[in-house]
Amino acid sequence: MGTPAPFEPHSSAASQRAAGVQPRDGEPAVSTKDEIAPASAPRYKPYNGAAAGWGALQSVTRFWLGSGNALKNIRTLLKTNQNGGFDCPGCAWGESPEDGMVKFCENGAKAVNWEATKRRVDASFFARHSVTSLLEQSDYWLEYQGRLTEPMVYDAANDRYKPIAWDDAFALIARHLNGLESPDQAEFYTSGRASNEAAYLYQLFVRAFGTNNFPDCSNMCHEASGVALSQSIGVGKGTVTFEDFEHADAIFVWGQNPGTNHPRMLEPLREAVERGAQVVCVNPLKERGLERFQHPQHPLEMLTNGDRPTNTAFFRPALGGDMAIARGMAKFLLQWERDAQAAGKPPVFDHEFLNAHTAAVQEYLAAVDATTWEHIVEQSGLPLIEIERAARMYAKGTKVIMCWAMGITQHRHSVPTIQELSNLMLLRGNIGRPGAGLCPVRGHSNVQGDRTMGINERPPVFLLDAIEKRFGFEVPRQQGHNVVEAIHAMLEGRAKVFIALGGNFAQATPDSPRTAQALRNCDLTVQISTKLNRSHLMHGKEALILPCLGRTDIDRQAEGPQAVTVEDSFSMVHASFGQLQPLSALQRSEPAIIAGIASATLGPRPMDWQWLIGDYQRIRELIADTIPGFTDFNTKLNHPGGFYLGNTAGARRWNTASGRANFKANALPADLLHDKVHETGVVPDLILQTLRSHDQYNTTIYSLDDRYRGVRGQREVVFANEADIIRLGYQPGQKVDMISVWADGHERRVSGFTLLPFDIPAGQAAAYYPETNPLVPLESTGDGSSTPTSKFVAIRFERARDNARIL
Repeated sequence: MGTPAPFEPHSSAASQRAAGVQPRDGEPAVSTKDEIAPASAPRYKPYNGAAAGWGALQSVTRFWLGSGNALKNIRTLLKTNQNGGFDCPGCAWGESPEDGMVKFCENGAKAVNWEATKRRVDASFFARHSVTSLLEQSDYWLEYQGRLTEPMVYDAANDRYKPIAWDDAFALIARHLNGLESPDQAEFYTSGRASNEAAYLYQLFVRAFGTNNFPDCSNMCHEASGVALSQSIGVGKGTVTFEDFEHADAIFVWGQNPGTNHPRMLEPLREAVERGAQVVCVNPLKERGLERFQHPQHPLEMLTNGDRPTNTAFFRPALGGDMAIARGMAKFLLQWERDAQAAGKPPVFDHEFLNAHTAAVQEYLAAVDATTWEHIVEQSGLPLIEIERAARMYAKGTKVIMCWAMGITQHRHSVPTIQELSNLMLLRGNIGRPGAGLCPVRGHSNVQGDRTMGINERPPVFLLDAIEKRFGFEVPRQQGHNVVEAIHAMLEGRAKVFIALGGNFAQATPDSPRTAQALRNCDLTVQISTKLNRSHLMHGKEALILPCLGRTDIDRQAEGPQAVTVEDSFSMVHASFGQLQPLSALQRSEPAIIAGIASATLGPRPMDWQWLIGDYQRIRELIADTIPGFTDFNTKLNHPGGFYLGNTAGARRWNTASGRANFKANALPADLLHDKVHETGVVPDLILQTLRSHDQYNTTIYSLDDRYRGVRGQREVVFANEADIIRLGYQPGQKVDMISVWADGHERRVSGFTLLPFDIPAGQAAAYYPETNPLVPLESTGDGSSTPTSKFVAIRFERARDNARIL
């Protein structure tokens, strides 16, 4: 598909409701003269192909040709994840050193082509479109318009953004920041795409300004992993390397959809199956990437349309039932351990490891004993025989890896669930040896690196001490705001300035109308962005859009072209060199924008900011002085493929108060439903999980299709078991409103969603975010993590006003 076919612009009803806006009287719709992405007619038909393969190649070709920059982008794609090239702006999965000239997956290619477009959003675009008219458009339409090319300031009188000089923009930010009664009245958000250099400068500036208010995208995804693992093993990261996957004889994949979210993970899973390892998937939906994979780089397989399996067992729990499964597996292990002792057979537990490296094992085993099989089976959603089968597959393995993602971390009891996985691994010594370990699979490409650089509202003392010693200023020691706390602070008027280093805060967060109101309450909102998104339209009384370079763009500073660095899920640090000329001379790099804000706000304190960005090696020298693992940072970057930061738990050194790996004796939740659900007196129709479509990365929507789930040309759909649809008095294809069941006086509703029958366990539903984020209560968060519970939302249905069937 070369030239995109025009379609009539449409309003996203869910987006409008989330925004809580109405068009102004007489406000014209957005002009059809603007280039608009093609849309297929709404359709729903099961997809029978394997993950990747021909479907992926066809999809990549469409996005490549539709970028408007096809010839340059093919050369750019071949530089993805290569030495001397740029790090993929998509997910944080690592690279094998042995990979060839193609080191990108389908969704990585989409991310590159989406960013490296010729389409522009400039002053003429904003002159044509008011903010109110743009609010009528879908998120898909907004980002499709192209790259932001010049700094813009909101003009309230005309309801439009207009150009502003960079120095004037920095002066406006400085005036607001320096006029605050307290630095804690500002919120500094960070997206996981920010480089290490940008994140380090950002946290240094903000701490010099005087606050630890760092709401961060990790608060909404893997925060529970960091909290749980820090308490259990002393480090909030995974303990495995890429090479460990080559040696594991069992890999468990919990609550993860790698076919869409981390497609490069499919190859090591398939290879593990082929060499005889167990690959055990625990996920309510039978995602295609967890079933079978067609390798696009295997000519014979493509020509014969063959594929290979990516699992040896698949378990489908109740939403929130993963902890019960892991507890049941531990209970079987304990039973078998006692049987072995009685029979004089080899033990099931690794007693040498337990005695040398762990604490509180007896307390944990007492909790396992106290958990009844009835409770385990009821909460897990699995029959006992399946839990036993999973336990036997785990016990058979001598080198086991446990992987997980959002399906584990976005529940109220996510921290105990992850600690239960850690407990299970500790019982058999599966942490800190080759081919074994814990693997939280991170989402955005540098979300782990940003946290390493100090983007943390609850920073470790060693980091604050190091910054204070190196830079000679008194750092703030009080805890700052996470995402949910920041939204509350803005809603209540306690925070007055919001600055976002990337991301789409308005759409990534829960309780969308309240988040929108929180942003509108601010005196100033600042968005540092590559593309137009809804967060630019949920603006404060004053607002700025500051256009930044992307990962694919060449970054030239005073001393020449610069590299930035990122850290992947395996603690490997890579250099990234942009390949394309920027679309506009008015676009600036993220480090340069941060330096401009810092210079205007603080002057040359604690450093000469403009000197720092002349050569990013200077920033890396500061990182080496203050962040563990980065000694000789600039020298280490010369190593092909980057360098390994190391992992204390992976080396069996436990940075915990006990000096050991801690077993955590958490009880299974008595009830997965929150008290605020019970207080309504309403029995939910279903429990909803929000998820991505296949043509989506975080809040970036590449198209209205979801190939693996058979959806074309639509996003306002809800997947449900057909028996549930009929039981509730509906028919497949009918449209419904979804209403969140939560007792606090707020109605949370999204309207006009089509019921699609799907292979999903009874009692569950699934629908895309951000369209369903309005249903997630701001107060429904994980215990200990404050992560929104986006994978467990109690809902009921009502018939939509437009109840026409589409099937």
